Amino acid sequence: MIRTPDEQDVSEVGDGVGGIATEFIEFDEFARSRQAQLRRAAYLLCGDWHLAEDLTQTALAKLYAVWRKVRMESADSYARKVLFRTFVDETRRRRWWERPGAHQYEVAAPVLDPDLRLVLLAALRQVPARSRAVLVLRFWEDQSVEETAAALGCSTGTVKSQTSRGLATLRRILGDRASTVLPVSGARAGTGGESGPGYLKAGW
Repeated sequence: MIRTPDEQDVSEVGDGVGGIATEFIEFDEFARSRQAQLRRAAYLLCGDWHLAEDLTQTALAKLYAVWRKVRMESADSYARKVLFRTFVDETRRRRWWERPGAHQYEVAAPVLDPDLRLVLLAALRQVPARSRAVLVLRFWEDQSVEETAAALGCSTGTVKSQTSRGLATLRRILGDRASTVLPVSGARAGTGGESGPGYLKAGW
């Protein structure tokens, strides 16, 4: 049956509304399933649960704006990329330091040694933002050098150098405790000279 122009217009509007509704449902399901993990990563970056919530919501809002262009199989990596790039951008603008009490890490229901966990978090906040983002991606999010470079929009060489600098800073701050909580240096080829999840990925 041939539809009149008016009937075609109504049908197209209906299809458009249905498509938008489907996109929203898909995004909502994705956001609900990933929000807690993104918030934990954001907390490791900024050291404040309220700021972490703000960072997570900002990242999800940016993701929703381009959701129809994102393939579901790549949504997870794209969300991570948006979160970490947003953190780096906001840090450059100094916005995370405008709030009183920012970077005062809290310890909530630790699974492992709470004292050691607190020491590591306190040391992490002293690492420059760019290196901190690299460390969280590499050793908390278990991302490869290549995946970390893609997330932050930099070269693999930059990831390796930032990893080395960040870990060197942590080792200097942690002193004798460094060997307990940090990856072993030079233990696996192709990882920027560092390997082993150690305390960084367990129990968070």
